[in-house]
Amino acid sequence: MRFLYTLLLYAALPVVLLRLWRRGARNPAYRRRWSERFGFFPHAPAAGALWIHAVSVGEAIAAFPLVHALRRRYPQRPIVFTTTTPTGSERVLREFGAGVLHGYLPYDLPGAVARFLARARPALAVVLETELWPNMYAACAARRIPLIVANARLSERSAAGYRRVARLTRATLERITLVAAQGDADAARFLALGAPAGRVRAIGNLKFDLTPPTDLVERGAALRRALGETRPVWIAASTHEGEEEQVLDAYTAARARVPRLLLVLVPRHPERFDRVAALCAARGYTVVRRSEQRPCDADTDVFLGDSMGELMLFYAAADVAFVGGSLVPTGGHNPLEPAALARPVLHGPHMFNFEEIGRLLREAGGSREVADAAELALALEELLAQSGCSVAMGEQARSVVLQNRGALERLLQIIDDLIKTELRTE
Repeated sequence: MRFLYTLLLYAALPVVLLRLWRRGARNPAYRRRWSERFGFFPHAPAAGALWIHAVSVGEAIAAFPLVHALRRRYPQRPIVFTTTTPTGSERVLREFGAGVLHGYLPYDLPGAVARFLARARPALAVVLETELWPNMYAACAARRIPLIVANARLSERSAAGYRRVARLTRATLERITLVAAQGDADAARFLALGAPAGRVRAIGNLKFDLTPPTDLVERGAALRRALGETRPVWIAASTHEGEEEQVLDAYTAARARVPRLLLVLVPRHPERFDRVAALCAARGYTVVRRSEQRPCDADTDVFLGDSMGELMLFYAAADVAFVGGSLVPTGGHNPLEPAALARPVLHGPHMFNFEEIGRLLREAGGSREVADAAELALALEELLAQSGCSVAMGEQARSVVLQNRGALERLLQIIDDLIKTELRTE
């Protein structure tokens, strides 16, 4: 089955490269560093590296506390940190600089995988969330490289897709040393797909262990002064195609009852910044862009967050947070980032990527689901008009974060045990 999978990958390679080139028209970074995608890792660490893989920005940020902890625990071991997207790459380099050896994950082709492993020489692999690569995992098993799928999540929708290739999925899962699942439901789905019973453990979600920087509140207050200290401010974060229109509809309706309301709008992908700015201008709104580095005045309607790595800062400067990717069927983005800052959280109905987190926040009264632009406007009006309600909802959101921490320490213990008992003595 893996042979057929590999043939199909080779056959699809021209289409994959064409898509990469086309994406480069919007984000030129996609047209660079192609050699890394074929296994030519740009660094040559000493043997014994600890390899962390995170697809893009969200997974990378979830991995940051783990990487910082591993650097403290094992200062003698190089850290190899791979991503798939340029935005993830940029975020990793901003966080660690030369403190980690960064490159793109190679395509799951036998030759590319072999080149990468020969160059990176990992002694342990930690793959964030649900990345199942049959050839990569087979190569790790053949080289006796312990592999952990950490913070593993698996929705019923994703599980149904894996069931269509049940034999390949089972064989891939059997090569994993441990699936460290986010919750019991995720663990049960991995077991149902064929993961060995002794290699699946629910340890919690690493995203709860996110700790905002100590100076974030101070920097958020400074940004708020630049936005307008006495104005009500809400943020629509990580929005997608087709979602900004709904956000702007909600803004139009809400500001009729909330005078001087300012919208902080942060599109998910940088290649869309200009289009979203044009959309706001076409609606007649006055826009100030973060990249302009100037304060908003009384006539500013929309502050466009067209920078990378500042989302937490924008959350810290807002009164209410709407988490995007949820009014369109993308699956939503991480609501724990505003929750950790005690911001009340609003989101749409499409939160299947954060199903359990969304449930916990809603049940605690820290978040609210809105069906459309009209409901979003009503929720904004209520929260911004009743500061006590907004503050209480934000505190409930933060309590959920605090009560569910601990996955990071559990994962570090698993890694410690593997290093002590399974890795070869150097």
